[in-house]
Amino acid sequence: MKFWSDQNEIPEDWPASVVTIGVFDGVHLGHRELMRVTREIAQQQGLLSVVLTIWPNPAEVIKRAVPPKRLTNLEFRAELIESVGVDALAVLNFDEDVAHLSPEKFVRQVLVDSLHAAHVVVGANFRFGRKALGDVNELERLGKRFGFEVTVIDLIDSNDRKREIPTSSTYIRELIEEGDVTSAAKYLARPHRVEGPVVAGDARGREMGFPTANIDYEELAAIPNDGVYVGRIIVDPHGPGREIHPAAISVGTNPTFDGEERRIEAFAFDDAELDLYGKHCAIDFVERLRDQEKYNTVEALTAQVELDVQRSREILGM
Repeated sequence: MKFWSDQNEIPEDWPASVVTIGVFDGVHLGHRELMRVTREIAQQQGLLSVVLTIWPNPAEVIKRAVPPKRLTNLEFRAELIESVGVDALAVLNFDEDVAHLSPEKFVRQVLVDSLHAAHVVVGANFRFGRKALGDVNELERLGKRFGFEVTVIDLIDSNDRKREIPTSSTYIRELIEEGDVTSAAKYLARPHRVEGPVVAGDARGREMGFPTANIDYEELAAIPNDGVYVGRIIVDPHGPGREIHPAAISVGTNPTFDGEERRIEAFAFDDAELDLYGKHCAIDFVERLRDQEKYNTVEALTAQVELDVQRSREILGM
């Protein structure tokens, strides 16, 4: 897959292509369907398939409200998109200049002049241009003017018994915030992931016989609700030294010790001597075990952690 970290890197002689555009945070099932259709149309028409991902989320730049939490960083997003099998990925770096483009200028500069779009695939809720004035109807109108076709995909999923919902990053964020990482994984087609460098903690886990890796996650990362989870630690997730270790994971302030800082701490129970300090690691959340609790003694907490590890092994089939 060709990768351009900025729209300006796209070569001038890039041929006509089929393009899907969006933020694509999470690269969830709905996003994958858009990319599948894009790839299919490209194959049928003998063209190349391109994903144009917007980074960062426009809400982080426009700042009309609190920006949404991120389901993926850009590096992981690119890896997920590559796994779908498209020909190219381009990053549209969203800034104040892009935010002020009219819908027409946005289409001409981004889709027509840069990517030579012959066909554009978007979700039914796609908006673009200054103040998000452009919608799919405007895109179709501009497509006729500039000579490209438009395919609109309705991403409603009716498998949720409570309500018909769009397969959306917003809904997945709600599930993660509730701690329902199992349901989130169904829509993501993978466990939810948070990553960052391992930094020094209080070393209480090591004193108890359960040394943990304290992940320094970015401020906008989507963090599951406080609790204890089973999952995996991935060491060097984007590099050649990639290792995967099953883990019991704590999210919260460590109430037994009256902690105040919210942390993600993971115990790799297949290798208690694993030294991860200073390494970049990812945490995959597989299933929620229980709420955070305050214990009266360290012994009581230690006994509960042993039960958590036992349950984690069972869930992971170890």
